[in-house]
Parts: sequence; structure tokens; C-alpha cells
Amino acid sequence: MKIILGGYLAIILVGTMLLALPIASRGPGGTPVSDCFFTATSATCVTGLIRYDTFTHWTLFGQLVILAMIQVGGVGFMTVAILVMVYTKKKITLSQRSLMQNSISAPQIGGIVRMTKFIAKGTLAVELAGACLLAPWFIPRFGVGKGIYFSLFHAVSAFCNGGFDLMGGTTGEYSSLTGAAGDWYVCTVIMVLIVLGGLGFFVWHDVIEHKFHIGRFELQSKMVLSISAVLILAGAAALAALEWEGTLFADMTPLQKIHGSLFQSVSVRTAGFNTVDLAGLKEGSLFVMVCLMFIGGSTGSTAGGIKTTTFWVLCISILATFRRKKNIEMFGRRMEEGITRTASCVFMTYLLLTSAVSVIISAVEDLPLLTAMFESVSAMATVGLTLGVTPSLGMLSKLLLAFLMLCGRVGSITMLLAFSSEKRVTNSRLPLEKVQVG
Repeated sequence: MKIILGGYLAIILVGTMLLALPIASRGPGGTPVSDCFFTATSATCVTGLIRYDTFTHWTLFGQLVILAMIQVGGVGFMTVAILVMVYTKKKITLSQRSLMQNSISAPQIGGIVRMTKFIAKGTLAVELAGACLLAPWFIPRFGVGKGIYFSLFHAVSAFCNGGFDLMGGTTGEYSSLTGAAGDWYVCTVIMVLIVLGGLGFFVWHDVIEHKFHIGRFELQSKMVLSISAVLILAGAAALAALEWEGTLFADMTPLQKIHGSLFQSVSVRTAGFNTVDLAGLKEGSLFVMVCLMFIGGSTGSTAGGIKTTTFWVLCISILATFRRKKNIEMFGRRMEEGITRTASCVFMTYLLLTSAVSVIISAVEDLPLLTAMFESVSAMATVGLTLGVTPSLGMLSKLLLAFLMLCGRVGSITMLLAFSSEKRVTNSRLPLEKVQVG
């Protein structure tokens, strides 16, 4: 676990040094190291929270460094390491295979190298396909060379759920995709890329292997696909209902409002792109988005959050308790014992960390608690959406958000195990005594 954490830290440090070079930024004197560190952490952890607008502040060199970190952070540094070893004909040890299994949350260690190749080929294919679909929209607006570059950058950023964009030079700094708010084509392509990246590599493999024979899918694939569909539709319905007559979708047709709600529901859980000004959100909408960000994407994907399967397990365990069932069952299958404890650990770790950081940022920066919570959950869930306060945060707040981004990308369980003692637990059992809860 320490190796996984150390690998991400190494990438962040290398990225920080590269971004600190004078050739990485447009202005004289370079960029402060603290801001380079924050940007490198955000890119490696595929979050999207930024101190400076990506296009107007960073040069082509700086943008390519950010893009490389997004790519490595999206597929995972262990995936890249194993691929290098495979193509250089180096022997992959059992411990390295075990690290790869932990890094991508693989269900078993067998076939891990084959799965790594599938992840690499699938990622490349989807990103190239996304770039080809985005090119007809970008090329007429920016020319052939710049249009192709923009298409590739946004395809990688969307699929890896990075949230970084290059639209600052066209529609204003920190504008994200607000300039394409009424364009269903480009928003739909971005949405599809976000969803594919957020479903997880093992769900892809299951769908490709069994085609549309849903009955043959693994339990995890069924859970991921079902809860993802529910969250996307429920989130879109909630945002549309809350903001239909508000300023968020002002001057939009009913169809554009529905499409805009759907885009934000997809993006808010994983990616961090936005087509509307989030500063105009009602408090109810902010709370809905915080909840969606907290849940995030799926296990083994490019997304963050507590993960859809964790949320699903907690919901099913509540129903099992109401029905006085001993086992947690779903889709005709019984889940392993102890999964509720693991899910509860993930949930409470995320909740405690984001709550503590939210309170600190709110006090230090003199911000409303809900605003601070929005930024904190966005960082921990590696979403990258902001209400516009991230660029003006102080040093302490930047470090806290960077810590949350790292926790969110590496995983709360991995972080806990990395800092926990490796001493073996004795087999002795203490006396039993019942405690009433609830």
C-alpha cells in the first residue's frame, strides 16, 4: 500500500518540478511552487480544481505536462508500470501483480497482466474515438492543428474524469464548457466519455465479454450499471426541478434545460466539467450536487468518491436490517460477510475527512459552511467542480484540499493501510458483551 501511495506522490513531485520551470507558464518568473504542487496534485488525482486557468496561464509545455499527469493518474501509475514491464520483457513478480490488483481493485490476481493490457488498449481506443467525435466541433472553431489538439485534450480529460479544459482563451478564464451550454452534440460526447470512464474497466470487460446478456454479468457489473443509471436520472430530475425557474437555466428552451440538467448530473459525480455558472445555484441544488459528488463513480474506474458499489451496499444493508435478514442479497446473489463493515469504513472515512476540512476552510477563509463543504467534497471525490473560491484560497486551505485529492485518488482504505501498523493480529478472542445501538 505504501508503494501505491509513494508512486502517486512521486508523480506529483515530478509534475510539480516540471510545472515550476519558466517554460511551463506564460507569465514572467514562473509559477509559485505551492501552486505548481496544487495543480500537479489535481491533475494526477484527476480532480480538476485549479489555481490558474489551464489555457491562459500554462504554455503548451505546461498543458502537455498536465495532460500526461491526467492520463497516468486516470489509468493508474501501477497500470503504466506493469505495461512498461510487459513491453520491455521484464519479469513481473507475484508481489507486483498483487500491487496491481490493489491499485485497480481487481477481484482476483489471476489474469491481472491480461487485464492491464485490456485497460491500456481500451483507454487508447475510447480516447481516440472521443477525439475524432470532438474534432468536427473544435476544428471549425480553432483551425486544424489547434482543433485536433483541443479535441484530444478534452477527450482524455473527460474519459479520465479530469475536468481540465482549454476553453479559457475563448469564453473567459475558469469558464469550463459554459460556452457550449446549448450545444447538444459536444455535451453529449463529453457525457458519454465521462460515463465510460466512471463505470470502471471491469464493467467494460464484462459487457464486452457477455454482450447484452445481462443475466451473465457479474454481480458488481449489475450493481454498477443499475445504480449509475438511477443516480444519473435522479440527479438530473432533482436539478431540473430545483432550477427550472431559476437563473441557472435562464434563457434556455425546455429541451436545453433537460439536457443541461442531465449533463450536470453526469459530470458532478466524477468529471468536474460544467456548462452553467455554478455560483448561481440554489442551496438545495448545491446539497444535491454535494451528495452526488460524495457517491462518485465506480470501483476500478477513473472516478473518485465512496464509489457506487459502496453506496449500494449501504442501502441494501439498511433494507436487510429492516427485513431482519442476516445476509445482504441482490440480483439473486449473496454478498460476502464483512462487506458492510468495509463499506461503512469507507463512508465514515470520507465523511469525517471532508467534514473536518470543510469546518477548517470555512473558519480560515470566512466562507459559508456549505460553500466550503462543496469544495472539500469536490476535492475528496476528485470531481473538480468549484463555486469559484479555489483560486483565492490561502496556503493552509490549498494543502488541505491537496491532501483530500490524494486521499480520494489513492483510496481511503489504501491510505489507512499505508499508515497503519503491519503487526500481525493475535488469534485470541476477547470476552463477548452486547452493546445496544440505534
